Amino acid sequence: MKKLLLALALLSPIMMNAQSKKKGPKTFDLIVGAYSTENSKGISVYRFYAETGRLAYLSQSDDVPNPSYLCVDKTNKFVYAVSETDNGDVYAYSFDPKGGALTFINKQKSAGSSPCYISVDKDRKYVFVANYGSGSFAALPINEDGSLKPAAQVIQDNGGSVNKQRQAGPHAHGAFLSPDEKYLLMTDLGTDKINIKKYDSGDSKPLTPAPVDFINVAPGSGPRHLDFTPDKKYMYLVQEITGQVTAFEFNGGKPKQIQSVTMLADGFKGAVGAADIHVSPDGRFVYASNRGDANEIVTYAINPQNGMLTFIDRTSTRGKAPRNFTIDPTGKFLLVGNQDTNTINVFKLDPATGKIGAMVTSTQVDKPVCLKFTPAI
Repeated sequence: MKKLLLALALLSPIMMNAQSKKKGPKTFDLIVGAYSTENSKGISVYRFYAETGRLAYLSQSDDVPNPSYLCVDKTNKFVYAVSETDNGDVYAYSFDPKGGALTFINKQKSAGSSPCYISVDKDRKYVFVANYGSGSFAALPINEDGSLKPAAQVIQDNGGSVNKQRQAGPHAHGAFLSPDEKYLLMTDLGTDKINIKKYDSGDSKPLTPAPVDFINVAPGSGPRHLDFTPDKKYMYLVQEITGQVTAFEFNGGKPKQIQSVTMLADGFKGAVGAADIHVSPDGRFVYASNRGDANEIVTYAINPQNGMLTFIDRTSTRGKAPRNFTIDPTGKFLLVGNQDTNTINVFKLDPATGKIGAMVTSTQVDKPVCLKFTPAI
């Protein structure tokens, strides 16, 4: 009996240590893309403390103009950013998760104008860029050292839609890999379409026709960003012009629309500018941001049986133009970049109800428009 108790006592610290490891890191780096100003001309990095929601400045890279969107590879060693200019570029950086430092590697042309979105596959074979100005999408191969090659494939969208001020031509706004990375879904605000391509990372022309080449949304909607549930069953799209959130069954690369709900409060008459959308890490809630005159995050609950959304709440972002927001990896905080009031505001999240609670910190950052987390060492 004494031997058994001694063995359990010796095992106890090991088990506690294993349990603590399962909980994951408590400290992260927040990498922030922004539009260039006199005070800020690049990507900045902040340390995020998940126990308190506090941000602490670490570093800045000043060699990329208008880094309006960025992505981090799966190993957390490389960062890729678009430079949203008329003659668009894509920048590659190595990243030190210990000190939060970015080191420029190289850059390539985005094969279009005004790139506004970038994503990277899990194997770091390609980055995918949406060029808003030219209405085109590009796939750029990645070298072993993380550097970028020139675009291997460019897909030009064509056409327009009913809103002649906003949709006279194509405006590529996002390039999203499906969770299994078998498909690339490309949103076009100008044509009211989600274009779909099959993806093969081993091919020199990685994007080929999919069984369903594109899906339409309601004319004049302006599809912008989308996100998936962790179980890969459902996809949610935010539409910039009308402020709709549209739910789909992903259906193995053949999305089927099941619902569309408005983000707007009853009687709302102001300007609409829906921007970003994220599913909570546990897959129970959807959050979407609306700029214009609303400046709020709208929260919905997901029905796990059918993917349908139910409105929960709307919360002021305590600033103007929440172009981008993110949920910290622990699921306890929601961070909003208020572009026009130069703040990143951190709010508590209630994991039980999904509701956004009190603002716990606010950090001054010039024109923040993209927030990406990566584990810190």
